[in-house]
Amino acid sequence: MSKPFAGVKVLDFTRVLAGPYGSYQLALLGADVIKVESREGDDMRYGNRANDWEKRGLAAPWVAVNAGKRSITLDLKKPAAIEAVKRLVARVDVVMENFRPGVMDKLGIGYDVLKAINPRLIYCAVSGFGQVGPDRETAAFDGMIQAMSGLMSITGFPTNGPTRVGFAGADVMSGATAALGVASALYQRTHTGKGQLVDVAMIDAVMGYLAQQFTEHMMTGRVHEQAANLSVTRKPTGDLYKTRDGWIVLAVMTEPQFQRLMKDIGRADALADPRFPDWPTRIQNNKALHAIIEAELVKETSATWAERFARADVPAGRVLTIPETVQLDHFDRRTILQTVDTPHGPIRVVGSGFKLEHGGGSVDRPPATLGQHTDEVLGEAGYTPAEIAELRAARVV
Repeated sequence: MSKPFAGVKVLDFTRVLAGPYGSYQLALLGADVIKVESREGDDMRYGNRANDWEKRGLAAPWVAVNAGKRSITLDLKKPAAIEAVKRLVARVDVVMENFRPGVMDKLGIGYDVLKAINPRLIYCAVSGFGQVGPDRETAAFDGMIQAMSGLMSITGFPTNGPTRVGFAGADVMSGATAALGVASALYQRTHTGKGQLVDVAMIDAVMGYLAQQFTEHMMTGRVHEQAANLSVTRKPTGDLYKTRDGWIVLAVMTEPQFQRLMKDIGRADALADPRFPDWPTRIQNNKALHAIIEAELVKETSATWAERFARADVPAGRVLTIPETVQLDHFDRRTILQTVDTPHGPIRVVGSGFKLEHGGGSVDRPPATLGQHTDEVLGEAGYTPAEIAELRAARVV
């Protein structure tokens, strides 16, 4: 079976992480994503040139969100490059960019210009605050959006102050939102025949992921605060606990699960404790209940408890490092981790976070070197070898 976006062409002007993560999701699902880079390349390509992969322009953070794309170079400050973009746009379905609003217009290849060339074009613009609004021209970065979106205010320990999540959360959430927006517009085009603008504001995207916190605040006035590792339910059995050799997270949320937990750790007596008869009182006496449970968990290893809890149907998970997670047997039968052959040896990359019965996500070509497909893509747009040679001589590509 063909992949969901087989036959869809994407002209990708995005850089760094938020935009590239979105176009990468489309590439995994079959879209032909043509990454447009400057002659120097995406800022993430070379990293700090600290290892051989970075010196080749294949830094791991860049590969992580660009494998499977084709790469062309264009100096967008030159008229001939702008003409090339217009010729390419006539043959693509999607344009994606994450410049500050107005930059593409100044270059002469903004949405209004490009949709006149291709009325079926879907134009996705990712920016910090969107294409309209008082802050539209403000440059935005992941940490800045994590701070302004409220995400940091609910993350970490109250004693330590606001905390960033442990990955570029605002960038990734924005990229995923962009991919969903493009997919929605592509589907809508099947029955309208029309393209459209997909306007992704990073701060909106993050808010979309915090729907529970924002809705509860707007409905009840509650202000969510940092709760360390406690579940959003505030139940004490949804928390981080020490074991003999590490940490384990309990996700015990129902009464039957609580009954099984207390029996399995040998503290069935606590079920009759007047401090813990129901969830409101357990929440009220959080510290006391946490201490009782942790006093038992520190007697055994995380692995031992994980096995015991699995047999007892008590939801729990060991806190693993990334190297430990990669080794889980789980991935032997899944497709999210994929080995890709390159001229420099095999690499492993992360693919789609879901499986499809027909035509699921995968990386179909190795990560491209800078400008590797320039001649190929320009040829598909109708340029002759002589014309391409002229563009190279003029340092347009």
